[in-house]
Amino acid sequence: MNINSENYYGDNRISTALLLAAGTGSRLYPLTKNSPKCLTLVNEKSILERLVNNLKKQRFTRLVIVTGYEKECIMDFLGSKSGNLTIEYINSPLYLTTNNIYSLWIARNIINEPFVLFESDLVLNSSLLNEMVLPDKMAVAKMQPWLNGTTVTVNKLNQVTHFQEGTTETYIGTRYKTVNIYSFSLSSWQAIVKRLNQYISAGIVNCYYETVFSEMIDGNSLSLEAVSFDHKSWYEIDTINDLAEAEKLFPIELNIQPKRALANA
Repeated sequence: MNINSENYYGDNRISTALLLAAGTGSRLYPLTKNSPKCLTLVNEKSILERLVNNLKKQRFTRLVIVTGYEKECIMDFLGSKSGNLTIEYINSPLYLTTNNIYSLWIARNIINEPFVLFESDLVLNSSLLNEMVLPDKMAVAKMQPWLNGTTVTVNKLNQVTHFQEGTTETYIGTRYKTVNIYSFSLSSWQAIVKRLNQYISAGIVNCYYETVFSEMIDGNSLSLEAVSFDHKSWYEIDTINDLAEAEKLFPIELNIQPKRALANA
């Protein structure tokens, strides 16, 4: 499916985004010594500013950010509105001792509609989101030697069939790297919340939300269609080396908008 979201106005089109930005970004130290990872500059423009601009290009109207480490920096930078995008915050007080499963769970009461889930370390070409504005999608890219982390397998119908925690074991066929962008229908989100509640009630707060998604995919209680991110630039920034590679893909733009003008754009 090839959808130009600028011309797509169907009832299923998603306009809410959830950004998980509670972590300390320790692998980017010292750049994150006094500010969260999402405010790291990629060629003079922060990861967060790039994401907000992408969301506005895709006509999102609501952004919810789960904050934690240096939350005031994010709130001071963005404020409560950027153009037609309304921005809300929810703080994770346990960000030092929990992982993104807890950050996702903490948003269960503030989001009651379909949404797109983002991590705070991604830079990407905005057109990659064209299909992600439709529900129950998962962004993936074909596994390459320089990538690492969770991978998935995909069937002939482009449905995600299984998650693999690592990339070191040998395998047959094509494996896809998770890009950590997901879209969910309201029914999928409600099912995910039920499973998240079970984990948090059991005190399991320091694992990745992918564990929940993986179990639900295996149990046929969640269905996600893979969306390829292979045709345009994107990068996940975890380390200083990652930042250097990302800056090669996203060069300095002319007429960069001042940071403080972002909220009034």
